[in-house]
Amino acid sequence: MTKPQATQAPVSHTSATVELDTPLKRGETEVTELTLRKPSAGELRGVSLAEVLQMQTDALITLIPRISTPSLAAAEVRQMDPADLVQCGGEIAGFLLTKRAKGEAE
Repeated sequence: MTKPQATQAPVSHTSATVELDTPLKRGETEVTELTLRKPSAGELRGVSLAEVLQMQTDALITLIPRISTPSLAAAEVRQMDPADLVQCGGEIAGFLLTKRAKGEAE
């Protein structure tokens, strides 16, 4: 008699936490990490998906305020360290890839 094989539930990547190399100053407080959530189609309005996947700065400056917690203003995103912006862009690009492109089992 063989044991039934346990099936693993698919992993759903709907958010990612990004620890900032250079914290953003907000008055007396500092933002040291951001949680980015997978954008909905409506949050992608006015943004070229190709530019998001290519991590174009203008596209990220438009999109990050829509999907970040704490919510950032576009001016704050413009002040981000480039390494932090690239890290956020990589996470966002990952949200837009299909399971097949990521190599995940369906």
